[in-house]
Amino acid sequence: QLIDRATSPRDEDDPKAEQKAVEESWQDLALIKATPKPAKAQRREDLSEPLLSPARPPVPGEARGPRVRSAPPETPRVEASPPRCLTLQEKLLSHYSSRLAVPEGQASLAPQLARSICAQLQNFLRSKCPELPFGSLFLSGPLLDGLGALAADHVHLMLPVVLDATLWSLIPGEDTVVRNPQYWMIKRTDLEYFPRGRSPWDRFIVGRYLSSNVLSETLHKMLVASINWPAIGSLLGSVIYPVVASQELKLEVKHDQVELSITLFPVVEMEDKVLLAVPPEGLVENLWLESFYRAEVSKVKELDAGDSGARQHCLCILNGICKSHPALHKLSGTPLTHVVLHLSATSSDWAEESLADRFQQVLEELVGYLEEGVLPSYFNHKINLFCKLSEEEIDEMGFVLYRAISEPELLLKEK
Repeated sequence: QLIDRATSPRDEDDPKAEQKAVEESWQDLALIKATPKPAKAQRREDLSEPLLSPARPPVPGEARGPRVRSAPPETPRVEASPPRCLTLQEKLLSHYSSRLAVPEGQASLAPQLARSICAQLQNFLRSKCPELPFGSLFLSGPLLDGLGALAADHVHLMLPVVLDATLWSLIPGEDTVVRNPQYWMIKRTDLEYFPRGRSPWDRFIVGRYLSSNVLSETLHKMLVASINWPAIGSLLGSVIYPVVASQELKLEVKHDQVELSITLFPVVEMEDKVLLAVPPEGLVENLWLESFYRAEVSKVKELDAGDSGARQHCLCILNGICKSHPALHKLSGTPLTHVVLHLSATSSDWAEESLADRFQQVLEELVGYLEEGVLPSYFNHKINLFCKLSEEEIDEMGFVLYRAISEPELLLKEK
């Protein structure tokens, strides 16, 4: 049977042929080992010989014949046990510890460096624009909040824009020209009673609306042309320079131990909404993007604290996989967090030992949402988090994840 199997051609069309061959080989090897070997036939001469001949000194004049050495006793041969196959749970934990955990030195140095730059920028704005009531800058992002930083290489710097609620009001995104519930407009009110100039932010108005574009362009000019970054970098032992060509407000920082990218976001907080100056691409320039990041982090940590769950651990692994995968990188961050939050409403067992089960379940949920082309926001079901994905991107993501449902190890391989 072994000879027939070894000489028979392998079915190249069967993708599991190699796996079957390996399994059958292990079975055959086990059968061979289990077969008792026949006892070695003993000669009659052997039975009459003593096991050990006593040593005696040679007699003078005695002819010495050829010296016969007795064979040493055979040591029992210990068969090597086959290598143990790792479970998906063990593979996920190994993947996290070996590839996703941020080095402790970088994890502490990067925020420290970002806070120093934050303080320098805060001092500049207060001296350069004392009439504009900016709030205190603060740091944000996965590196600080623990929801999926691959490396200590990116930090968000939030710049609060403090508005007088009596002079400004919010217009929902459904009532704007883009008809997108994720965007809002900030309208200047009561111009008849409080004319232009009453609010220090009136200089950024376009058509009675606070323009996110105009504000960002003004800050971009300051970052590029008005701040002495070489001097600040020298003070902090780094090289700092603004990214001129980017539409984002971005700084690149090079230190001996870490390279850091800092993105500045003007943010407005009104009526329990957190709005970022990140308008959509196109000609519309007065729109503000509603951010749920703070609520996402708070909700995930609240759920984990309530049942000692592994949601944050699962999100770190998922974010790391998607960020490094060429077809899945647009799924990292917000979409993954909202899938986990949706799943938490139906799956209550998020213990550490259930990490592999929840990981596979998230993949199944993602495939289902991709098939529909709709991923509703956990905090506002009117918002589709897949609205910016093309059909080709959705199809490619769905294909990759559909294969990974039956073989999750595919996602853990090097890309």
